[in-house]
Formats: sequence, C-alpha cells, structure tokens
Amino acid sequence: MAGIGFLKGHGTQNDFVLLPDPDGRLELTPGRVAALCDRQRGLGADGVLRVIRTEVLRPEADVTAEWFMDYRNADGSVAEMCGNGVRVFARYLVDAGLVTGDEFTVGSRAGDRPVRVHPDRSVTVHMGPATITGTSVTVVAGQPFSGVAVDVGNPHLVSDAGEDVEFLDLREQPDYDRDIFPDGVNLEFVQSLGEGALRMRVYERGVGETRACGTGTVAAVAATLHLAGADHGTSTVDIPGGRVTVSVERGASTLTGPAEFVARGELDEAWWEAAR
Repeated sequence: MAGIGFLKGHGTQNDFVLLPDPDGRLELTPGRVAALCDRQRGLGADGVLRVIRTEVLRPEADVTAEWFMDYRNADGSVAEMCGNGVRVFARYLVDAGLVTGDEFTVGSRAGDRPVRVHPDRSVTVHMGPATITGTSVTVVAGQPFSGVAVDVGNPHLVSDAGEDVEFLDLREQPDYDRDIFPDGVNLEFVQSLGEGALRMRVYERGVGETRACGTGTVAAVAATLHLAGADHGTSTVDIPGGRVTVSVERGASTLTGPAEFVARGELDEAWWEAAR
C-alpha cells in the first residue's frame, strides 16, 4: 500500500481529517479514527470525513447522492451528521472536480443534504428539519440548566446559559438524562446577543468541547425561536471558531459558513497499520 492521502480542514475551527476513499479500500476502524484525531499521536481533529461513493458504502439511510460523507467522531464512533463537516466535504468535492456546478447533494446517515458552494468557498447546507422533541436538564459543575431537545438528524439539548456563556466550565462531560438520550447527546449553551444574534458553546457527543458545531448552531436557533413562540427566523451564531448564519422554517433549515483547507499529505503506511 502506498501512503494514504489526507487533507486537513476546518469549518469555523471545527477541524477534520478528510480521507479520499472513493472505492472503500480503507479499513477505517474506530482505533484508527481515534488515533488520527489524537492531537499528540496523530494529526489531531474533532472528527474524520471519509469521501466514499454511496453505492460502495450502501448506508441504511435513504440516500440518492453519488458521494457519501462517512463521518466519525474523534472517539471513533459513527455519527449521523456534521454541519461543519459537510461544508468542508462539499468544498473538497468541488475543488477535486468530483462534481459539476456549485449546487449538488451530499449523502449522510441523516439523509441527503443539498449544498451550494459560493465563489468565496463558503458553503450553504440545507440541513433538513430541526424538530423540537421535548425538554430535559443538563448539569454543569453541579449547576442544572433546563434545555430544549432538538433533533437535527442527530440529538441536541439546548440550554440558555444566561448573561455570559463564557463562564461555564465545560472541561468535563456535563451530566444529562441517559434515559432520554440513550445514545448520548450534543449539549449547546446559548446566550442572546439581541434580536437575530446568539453566542454559543458546545460539548459534542464523543468529542468534548469544540470550537464549533454546525448541527448545534441549527439546534440553538430552532430552540431559541421555539422558546419565543416562533417557528421560523434567521440568526447569526457566534461560536469560539467564528460566525455562521442559520435560517429555520417549518420543516427546513439552512446553515451558511466558511470551509477551509490548511494542509494535505500522506499518512505513513506503518503508522496506519499499527493504529488498528
């Protein structure tokens, strides 16, 4: 086996290792994913994006797109969707000449996601419905926060953090109701900056606190609108890694933000074999 090609990219500093593997030749084990994402023994990332043809992977989801975003969390677990990741994935397809035009569809375990890559290489993703599923409570360093549960193809719990979200201690996993979220949950904490503007921090399932979470920003806007008695609207969301714009309406949502590549190269074959 020759060296394994990779790219390193990020969307609002939510960073990923992207592995072009159109024919599914790579044995992408949880151990290898975790090693790749480890910031000391690997490349370091919040997750791995494998570029593979849908017909090769044959996912359980109803997907018609030619290209499938096989997304893995940093701990090696499989995830349904990643809003920042799909922007990076979409930009790669355009840059690599794997699609024609600037509007196309990306497959994911949450289903097809239509995208548009803009001239500045920012990307708008149609994220599907953001569905309010109930309420629950999360506990951060002994302090409870009530939250709104939102399904954006993956599970979220959005809590109002009050006047300043920066004071929250998210170094450790916040507690949550495992009966309601048996497969884990992404936890968003939001602060209102005025009409149509939010600040957010997130503790991602299987990762920890990250600089951004695309599906989390959609969940945050949907939950904020819900608490205000509305079911549609647009908001900017400031996360530690930058700013995105989210629009939510009945049965649909979009996420617009940057997608950048910072490096490309080859993984050492011996390292890959040892990282099983």
